[in-house]
Amino acid sequence: MITREEIEEQEEKNLASYAMKSRDSRGRMHSEKEHPYRTCFQRDRDRIVHCGAFRKLEYKTQVFVNHEGDYYRTRLTHTLEVSQISRSISRTLRLNEDLTEAVALAHDLGHTPFGHSGETVLHDLMKKYGGSFEHNSQSLKIVDKLERRYQDFPGLNLTYEVREGIIKHKTSFDQPEVKGFDPDKSPTLEAQVVNVADEIAYTAHDVDDGLTSGYLSEDDLKKLKIWKQVSAGLKNKFDRETFKYQLVRMLINRQASDLIENTAANIKKKKITSVRDVRDAHTAAAFSPGMQKMNSELKEFLFAKLYNHYMVKRMVDKAGRFISELFDAYLKRPGILPPEEQSKISACGKNELEKARAICDYIAGMTDRSVQDEYIKLFMPYEKV
Repeated sequence: MITREEIEEQEEKNLASYAMKSRDSRGRMHSEKEHPYRTCFQRDRDRIVHCGAFRKLEYKTQVFVNHEGDYYRTRLTHTLEVSQISRSISRTLRLNEDLTEAVALAHDLGHTPFGHSGETVLHDLMKKYGGSFEHNSQSLKIVDKLERRYQDFPGLNLTYEVREGIIKHKTSFDQPEVKGFDPDKSPTLEAQVVNVADEIAYTAHDVDDGLTSGYLSEDDLKKLKIWKQVSAGLKNKFDRETFKYQLVRMLINRQASDLIENTAANIKKKKITSVRDVRDAHTAAAFSPGMQKMNSELKEFLFAKLYNHYMVKRMVDKAGRFISELFDAYLKRPGILPPEEQSKISACGKNELEKARAICDYIAGMTDRSVQDEYIKLFMPYEKV
């Protein structure tokens, strides 16, 4: 049997000096007794996995809506891939894997139905009432307030470091506004690793899904520098399907290896020897300039050829109409909402922004499937409600 104290001692002994140790956490908003066998970050990870918002990720869009095929990634499988890549990188850099995993598993909890298109629609709707919507902030709101699993406090009561990793999650899609989390400081290296692992995961698996759907072609991919590097020498060794899998695997490996090597070099160059040094330094977990250029080229390609493919844009347009019409219907006739949601609307009184926010939270927590079902029930005259 191993106790929490013994795990914490092992962290002190085995992790790098710049890794975030469990016993050094800034703690939780609401005081809780420590667990005898799990560290604070292990408990955070477990709370995230067992929360409702995490399960709903199974039916939220990554690029392809769930009903378009069983093969394509969902927001849940994307999250699991980010977690796996992040943990592998953290282990190599001797970082805290439990903290890394917790941040990775929570980083997309606030995503809307229908992916980034749903986020854009909700943001535009909230602007009409003087508000906004951003999925990192929504992820933090979920773990701080919206999840209801404990008697003594709202939310999951996660540690400061996991919550910081959620709100400071930053990629090409995510440019969060950080308040209350030392906005001028960098997050832990564990959180920084998740930021880049997210990009590694989605670029690789979107290539995979794009090829499977036929929306991307190998001929177009051949023009990319990173594709040329990873595909060299593979063509004559595998059948077409295996060739695709091997390329995606090597695409992940090439980027992850570069991240590890360049981050280690940055740590040495910036003379980082403590968590304080990490926070004071500009981002240390990053690609090398050469890999950053190739990664940017790949992302630009995906935007042009996949995310803006006319079939994807059709679904985006449809999703926008689903969400907009549901939002307007709920706001005008809150009596059609479930009783619990009606109570939240009533508590807002005459505050239109708060009413809109409550409806926004409700829709953001729905899945692609539940939005589609609700739309049919409310707007198709012969459908049972």
